[in-house]
Amino acid sequence: MVELTINGIKVQAPEDATIMQAADSVGIRIPRLCKYKDIHNIGACRICVVEVEGARNLQASCVVKVRDGMVVHTNTERVRMARRIIYDLIISDHPKDCMGCFRNQNCELQKLGYDLGVDEYRIQGERREKHVDISPSITRDTSKCILCRRCVTACRDIQKVGAIGTQNRGFQSVVSPSMGLPLDTTDCSMCGQCTVVCPTGALSETFHVNRVWKALADPSRRVVVQTAPAVRAALGEPFGYPCGTPVTGKMAAALKAMGFDDVFDTDWGADLTIMEEGTELLHRLTAAVSGKEAVLPMITSCSPGWIKHIEHAWPDDLGHLSTCKSPHTMQGAMIKSYYAEKLGMDPKDLFVVSVMPCTAKKYEIQRPVMGNNGIPDVDAVLTTRELARMIRTAGIDFCNMPEAEFDAPMGLSTGAADIFGVTGGVMEAALRTVHVLVTGRPIPFDNLHVTPIVGFEQIKEAEIKFENVLPEFAAFEGVTVKVAVTSGLAGSDILLKDVHEGKSPYHFIEVMGCPGGCIAGGGQPRTEVENFRELRAKALYSEDEGKTMRMSHENPAIQQLYKEYLGEPCGERSHHLLHTTYTPRGFFNERLNDPE
Repeated sequence: MVELTINGIKVQAPEDATIMQAADSVGIRIPRLCKYKDIHNIGACRICVVEVEGARNLQASCVVKVRDGMVVHTNTERVRMARRIIYDLIISDHPKDCMGCFRNQNCELQKLGYDLGVDEYRIQGERREKHVDISPSITRDTSKCILCRRCVTACRDIQKVGAIGTQNRGFQSVVSPSMGLPLDTTDCSMCGQCTVVCPTGALSETFHVNRVWKALADPSRRVVVQTAPAVRAALGEPFGYPCGTPVTGKMAAALKAMGFDDVFDTDWGADLTIMEEGTELLHRLTAAVSGKEAVLPMITSCSPGWIKHIEHAWPDDLGHLSTCKSPHTMQGAMIKSYYAEKLGMDPKDLFVVSVMPCTAKKYEIQRPVMGNNGIPDVDAVLTTRELARMIRTAGIDFCNMPEAEFDAPMGLSTGAADIFGVTGGVMEAALRTVHVLVTGRPIPFDNLHVTPIVGFEQIKEAEIKFENVLPEFAAFEGVTVKVAVTSGLAGSDILLKDVHEGKSPYHFIEVMGCPGGCIAGGGQPRTEVENFRELRAKALYSEDEGKTMRMSHENPAIQQLYKEYLGEPCGERSHHLLHTTYTPRGFFNERLNDPE
């Protein structure tokens, strides 16, 4: 520890701490812009400069380390003037259309100007050429980029993809894919982690808001909405609820007030996914224990960002993926077949909207294989952020809405479906059902939680031994199934390297594209709460534990679906409607041997 003085206050800090960290520890807030806590400290913007006695120049507090006896001033006239000039220079090359920007009142650059007391734009300089790149999932507007490079760090250092970087030099610098290529021609996974860390409107989800309003206004369309598990754990935050407050009932009520004809829950689709994916896993394990050829480990396929990544990075290993569609596309397929038949409607007259914590699902729904007979399973995807904006536009008092229930028949779900939104949840849900199917007994973990795979470590693993199995699974007696879980694409590459080399010890692997799972998806509300992942995960686990039915195979609505329509899991009809194929892709999205 060293001792220094900041604004007359004696401060003790670790010797490797920065001035900014030392100031934060005693409640002194230094303005910042390019910094992203625990991830990105490069001193690029210089807004955080402070005056250090004995130093000739002002120092960037986010990168300069503390020294014993150091005396720091964060609010001198010299410091305030320097920050104002730096801000003026940044804003001189930035659009002034704040009222028309989707980040208005939620923009770090805008807030910084207010904090610095900026009331006029004093510098009029040359402007860089504006370029807008609209991909199916992510929209880039270079005119709003301030070159903080947070997005580069999220893509290159956190996700380990590196689809974007800083191109050119000096005033011509721009953050973009190599050679200025469009984002969807590269190996971008469309995960949207870049949109979460962007402080301005330079990176955003590609909006589907207008197409949804248009559908709602069309009397010839029946508009059906479904909401992902993770959305209920975060939607309250834009309306002032503490981070991690579950708002399931208010969300359903708001959607009904907006005019959706049917308000369904993607948790129903998650239960359906477990029936299909769990059965697929049992088929592969049965082949393996019988000495037949089986592609193991099997890897989950719920995360479209992860799917696109493996298609680029590990195209030779696509056979390890479960062939199941993701829960919301499964549900979309059922809405436009099973539910359409119940209604006596032409599927073309149904418009399905998915509310997701994810930007990659916008890319997913436009894949030709995500549909039947030329009709897409899902017509539009709204992120959690987009839904919050639409609720405000509709003039709905979200906080005072009376709670409502989801509609039948696709609104009933088990607790296993709720935890799909957190890393380890899909695996746990699958193991809960598979263990019962093989042994007739619940999984032998406390409160059904597979504790070794609960938490946010990069790679988690567990072993499940089948004992005293049912007669039809006699070959499984004494078999130990090894599973692994990871979230974030960096972790997936670690596991896939062993899979590719034939060294993987696992039978089943869960991969979620975003660190922490869907609760931290690229379409979730931006937050400054440090432990937001833990809080949102707690909300989903509380939803699970509060339900009477907590295993997917217990869902009577799913049982009825198989009885009335599908027949059996992984049967002929379910394979046609609920399963998919994948596309080997090169680095620049060449689509090698493209089955689409």
